[in-house]
Amino acid sequence: MQWLVDWFTTLDLMKAVGLAGQVIFGSRFFVQWFASERAKRSVMPISFWYISIIGAVLTLIYAVHIQDPVFIIPQVGGLAIYLRNLVLVRRAEVTV
Repeated sequence: MQWLVDWFTTLDLMKAVGLAGQVIFGSRFFVQWFASERAKRSVMPISFWYISIIGAVLTLIYAVHIQDPVFIIPQVGGLAIYLRNLVLVRRAEVTV
């Protein structure tokens, strides 16, 4: 538990960026859950993808800062998927 106390006592800008990225990224599931509850069926709101991108970018910035390829590679891959999903959503809206 001391590591957590130490981590917060040495909180700097980059740690705050990484922490914010993780909080934002995790919040996307609540957005999806609330949207599904409201619709009474499973739905994926477009805001899910925007929140995913914001959280992934912030987390990626932190991962690059700490130079951790184990953390960087999945963030880059996920970011590509989130962006592609937004392209597909936008393309479907144009054809409707």
